[in-house]
Amino acid sequence: MNKHCLILASLLSLIIVTPAHTADAPGRWPAKKANAWLDEHGWLLGCNYIPSTAINQLEMFQADTFDLATNDRELGWAASLGFNSVRVFLHHLLWEQDSKGFLDRLDKFLAVADKHGIGVMFVLFDSCWDPFPKLGKQREPKPGVHNSGWVQTPGADVLKDPARHAALRDYVVGVVSRFRDDRRVQVWDVWNEPSNRNDSAYGAHEPKDKVAAVQSLLPKAFAWAREARPTQPLTSGVWQGNWANPAKLQPMDVIQIGNSDIISFHSYGKLNDLKLCVQHLRRYDRPVLCTEYMSRGNGSFFEPHLGWMKEQRVAAYNWGLVSGKTQTIYPWDSWKKTYASEPPLWFHDIFRADGKPYREEEVLYIRKVTGKK
Repeated sequence: MNKHCLILASLLSLIIVTPAHTADAPGRWPAKKANAWLDEHGWLLGCNYIPSTAINQLEMFQADTFDLATNDRELGWAASLGFNSVRVFLHHLLWEQDSKGFLDRLDKFLAVADKHGIGVMFVLFDSCWDPFPKLGKQREPKPGVHNSGWVQTPGADVLKDPARHAALRDYVVGVVSRFRDDRRVQVWDVWNEPSNRNDSAYGAHEPKDKVAAVQSLLPKAFAWAREARPTQPLTSGVWQGNWANPAKLQPMDVIQIGNSDIISFHSYGKLNDLKLCVQHLRRYDRPVLCTEYMSRGNGSFFEPHLGWMKEQRVAAYNWGLVSGKTQTIYPWDSWKKTYASEPPLWFHDIFRADGKPYREEEVLYIRKVTGKK
């Protein structure tokens, strides 16, 4: 092959593998800025956190159930593992109910986390579980059922009504503006699992065009967040498959990746599955964050997953910290299968409500990886 053919072949190769359809959305950070953020913050590790006394995001932050003492105690346990970050879910109804009070409670939560040396990734929207959220007293957990009271934001009624989307903008701009320069907020996660239809639990109650509706709203949500001019990066985690072929990404993946300053993803599989995810997402030349992992029943464990992610500088957030009202010690199939007692193999979570580890050897391994004495 002559020199000109080699050059042509090289150019064609770039055209084929470069994910042009995930081109930068307006306002997206340049890759250089994103990687400088990684150098500044270092390796982030922690968990998806909700206190053991709350069944969902509403109960965590509503005025009458906001439990700062439990947050303080449990985040102390997180710090004892060497965790330096937590991923925390918010809800737009809390803003609409009492924006000033909601922001004040977020500030108090951030102060408690910061006291323990822990930063926060706030999640603004979420497509998982119950599509009919309501303010006020939340229902009690269904015995033995994983996340039996977790709620979506926005719910189906708001998602289907464009006239109500202006309130969503107010929520995003209001919250992000309040903390846009706050060092205690490390990342804004704009939308959790936006294409999730919750088939095993609420599939029959979801809007038929849910994915299309979210697909239309997601770029707007990113734009609203950027309107607030945050100094922290934005992201939304891809969560299905391993993204091997950039030409075959799902439309929602394209939106998520193309709008994300830093790349985030979920992986609940074995170590080789995790490695493939990271390998394929490295193509975007941006920091990579695994914002959900560790489901023991699926072969996703702290050892060796956490150690490998540290080697790769992949931020790592397992699901759950303390067993409580979310009941995520039970597996996803608890929506279809009855569990009359505590499962012998916990699905998620690290500690019991009294602070004792579910598995002492796991805690020792985490501390070995983090260097925490």
